[in-house]
Amino acid sequence: MVLLRNSLAACIFLVLTSFTLFHHGWADYDQTKVLDYTGTIEEFTYENPHALAKVKQDDKVWTVYLAPPSRMESRGVPKAKLAKGNSVRVVGYPHKEVKDEMRAERIFVDGNKFELR
Repeated sequence: MVLLRNSLAACIFLVLTSFTLFHHGWADYDQTKVLDYTGTIEEFTYENPHALAKVKQDDKVWTVYLAPPSRMESRGVPKAKLAKGNSVRVVGYPHKEVKDEMRAERIFVDGNKFELR
């Protein structure tokens, strides 16, 4: 019985901590510094918890965290236009510690603005 309780407690602990270990908080982004640039999509991932794009601007590649896929769909972001080689404009905040990472607040695709938050 004790082994069962300890195993159950260990499982609950692992499940609860895994969400905090693998999900980043928005507090890690500096909302006092707005980034606004246009670049070319190098890579795009459309899965939970957030869509993710690698966007090249000049000689720099940014890791851009976007909204969850369900929110992007509800906001009308055209997934097909977020393919490698396509141009996008992103506006958001830089990560406080991770160089070349940002959280996008909005994205412009083919000149159309989509609010992500």
